[in-house]
Amino acid sequence: MSFEDPDEGAARREPLPKHKLRVPRARRGAMRLWIGTRKGLFCVDGDEAREEFTEPEPHWLGSTVFHAVADPRDRDSVVAGLRTPGGRPTVVSSRDGGRTWREADEPPRFASESPFEASHEDAAGPTPSAWLRSVNQVFWLTPGHDSEYGSWYAGSSPQGLFRSRDHGVSWEPVEGLHQTPEFDEWTAPGSDETPDGAKLHSVLVDPRDADHLIVAMSSGGVVESFDAGATWARLDGGLSRAEAREPRSLVMGVTNPDRLWMQSHFGVYRMDLEQRVWEHVGENREDGVDEAEGGERLDAGFPIAVHPADPDIAWTVPMDGSEAWTRMPKDGRPVVARTVDGGRTWTSHSAGFPKERCWWTVKRQCLAVDGYDPLGVYIGTSTGDVWFSRDEGEHWRCIARGLPHIYSVEVG
Repeated sequence: MSFEDPDEGAARREPLPKHKLRVPRARRGAMRLWIGTRKGLFCVDGDEAREEFTEPEPHWLGSTVFHAVADPRDRDSVVAGLRTPGGRPTVVSSRDGGRTWREADEPPRFASESPFEASHEDAAGPTPSAWLRSVNQVFWLTPGHDSEYGSWYAGSSPQGLFRSRDHGVSWEPVEGLHQTPEFDEWTAPGSDETPDGAKLHSVLVDPRDADHLIVAMSSGGVVESFDAGATWARLDGGLSRAEAREPRSLVMGVTNPDRLWMQSHFGVYRMDLEQRVWEHVGENREDGVDEAEGGERLDAGFPIAVHPADPDIAWTVPMDGSEAWTRMPKDGRPVVARTVDGGRTWTSHSAGFPKERCWWTVKRQCLAVDGYDPLGVYIGTSTGDVWFSRDEGEHWRCIARGLPHIYSVEVG
């Protein structure tokens, strides 16, 4: 199987219908955060008003927890991707809100883990190199479609896509993606410059169609399937080859699944699937490109989030976009950027954050919204702090400190 270029007549469905889904009701009752860190999983409980939060409760201490997600179809069900203290990648799940856990009987594995040939550049030019394709991290988790209770998707490093149909107990590779000829190139060593390896992330399931999947790969770009992963096509209209290959995170509008938001290495982009063209909207920030600094990108970063009731409202966490790509706030002054008009304009908010000398990183799974009214926004930092805004990102307060390096924050 191979990727097909839509410009060359690839078989795909007509553009998705342009309609809004029902606006979800605001959440009620107590809430919970699941926080994945370098040294364990932690949960923090909050009241409905989100004025009081508990001290973090630890689970799986010593394990590196890349992502932990509560199932919106059954919020007592939680699935986490982790690497044990001994270095073994696996998935664990709980059906009782974290009181008890079960490790996967069959964790994500590629169908063939034998060495294969891939080409790479070195000082002497292109040379063949045999290497073992084997899951190193279960990096991303996404619940399946509402009609497929118990189904989950997982993204790995090196880049791979896996599916579970039994609440995360057993997993199978999505071979339609893995058998694509370009896939070996994308998963070869050195295929991107991510410090701890290329990753498949941001698995999106269309709420209108369980077979419609969109995924992002840190060195392969954004791809789309209309047949539950059997065949795939690139979703890169409007992007250069370089821009198309380096998405950092991708989200889908809750009330309009035809609206996609992408934070990439090159900035913030938006697509409406009816047009199938990415538009660079991050450059619309008032400080979007600093010409005095030689065209430095000020909309670089890792995470992006969308409002559950309005696909025109989105948040990003800008990082220093200079050539050094420090992955830290520019000049040590952290902000969260928000648009309320689909990216035409942006505002930066920092009230409550440190005003200077702040050198944290906010990774791609570390920005979350909670669905309450007023909407709460959360970020987790590499310095082990969780910050919360009760007014859609305008003012911030720290609700947890002293955790290990945070990899993910999700609302349960």
